[in-house]
Amino acid sequence: MVQTVVPPDRFWFVGIIFFILGLGTLLPWNFFMTASLYFQARLNTTGGTNGTMEEPKEYYFNNWMTLLSQLPLLLFTLLNSFLYQRLCEAVRIAGSLVFILLFFILTAVLVKVPMGEDRFFSITMATIWFINSFGAVLQGSLFGLVGLLPQKYSAVFMSGQGLAGTFAAVAMLLAIASDADSESAALGYFITPCVGTLVTLFSYLLLPRMKFAQYYLKKSSSQYEAVTTEEPVKESSTVENGKLNGHANGTVTSNSTKVEEEVEPTPGENKQAFLTLNHVEQEPEKASVLEVFKKIWVMAFCVTFVFTVTLSVFPAVTVDVKTAYPGKWERFFISVCCFLTFNINDWLGRSITTLVHWPKKESRLFPVLVVSRVVFIPLLMLCNVQPRNYSPVFFENDFVFTAIMVLFSVSSGYFVCLSMSYAPQLVEPKDAETAGALMTFFLALGLSIGAALSFPLRALV
Repeated sequence: MVQTVVPPDRFWFVGIIFFILGLGTLLPWNFFMTASLYFQARLNTTGGTNGTMEEPKEYYFNNWMTLLSQLPLLLFTLLNSFLYQRLCEAVRIAGSLVFILLFFILTAVLVKVPMGEDRFFSITMATIWFINSFGAVLQGSLFGLVGLLPQKYSAVFMSGQGLAGTFAAVAMLLAIASDADSESAALGYFITPCVGTLVTLFSYLLLPRMKFAQYYLKKSSSQYEAVTTEEPVKESSTVENGKLNGHANGTVTSNSTKVEEEVEPTPGENKQAFLTLNHVEQEPEKASVLEVFKKIWVMAFCVTFVFTVTLSVFPAVTVDVKTAYPGKWERFFISVCCFLTFNINDWLGRSITTLVHWPKKESRLFPVLVVSRVVFIPLLMLCNVQPRNYSPVFFENDFVFTAIMVLFSVSSGYFVCLSMSYAPQLVEPKDAETAGALMTFFLALGLSIGAALSFPLRALV
């Protein structure tokens, strides 16, 4: 029987790298979203273009930012099959990180460049579009990459994504709390993701050097030690994730050379076992996208619905909630009770899935609980959102708003991560990457639907 010795993930380096990669994928979205107060300050001024006092123009920045952040994700997820065929993984991932870094540098430079509100709004929206387009390519490529590793690495990757928001919220709090002027504080804030993106890029470049990653990602032609016994080899014991664990001579190779070209069966070796190995070496045929979708459609619905509910009110509605205690606390209220609370608890919800998997993927209770999150939409709309035109305020207290945000964010992170982790388990190992790509598409679809719904929901308050 042929067995392959899997190289250990020494010091959990590969796990740490994927955690950083997960964090890096959502840095663009979170830093632009958390900086909404800075953008609103630059856009909603009272000075007219000719020095006259005019009513400030309403740009609906949070709604447009949310929509233009998520539409590229949906569009480029649809184009992923085209990109996968024409661009190698290294170009897609490293190239996307380089362009994201350049756009962050542009955003930081614009802090010090005075310009008209309309022009600033247009440039900012274009930057958001392009930076999230590259972010979509990056995220889709990394989801496919991490899907080739054991399931716990997917959870670690998504946990890193959850921490990206906390990272951005803490950076904004430090900027607000600093004694520097608003421009210098904003400049320091936007330099932070530049450093974070550089660290993410270096982490990705380090990944192929890890033997554990080489084994699962098939990046190296190195040979790994194997243990061979005299027992006949069965087909079921030689295949993992649609690939051979080892050859009859106790080696694993990354090229397509057939087994009989490397070694001939010895007189004492089971001939049928040798022929079976040679036959199994052929690449197994993958199921069609439709066949894979039929197996994972419940998880696809769940991830779509979770993000539809989340993005419909966060941040477009929640960022306009006002504190019941005006004063110095007012400067920190949204950063703490909205962004920091959401992101810490979203990350907590994602991290819980490394320990708890309830309900099970076959349970009918799972989609029921996901749909029940729709209750958070009216609950958050009835908080102290200002200005408002129609509905009354039911929850004016800061504590009530924060408590709702905690439950809202924990459930969001938990069900998203659980859905994304369950989907590859519902298909054959050879179809896991297809399932990951499909789930990424439905994730993007939920984000886009939620972003579009944020316009009418904000208007209904």
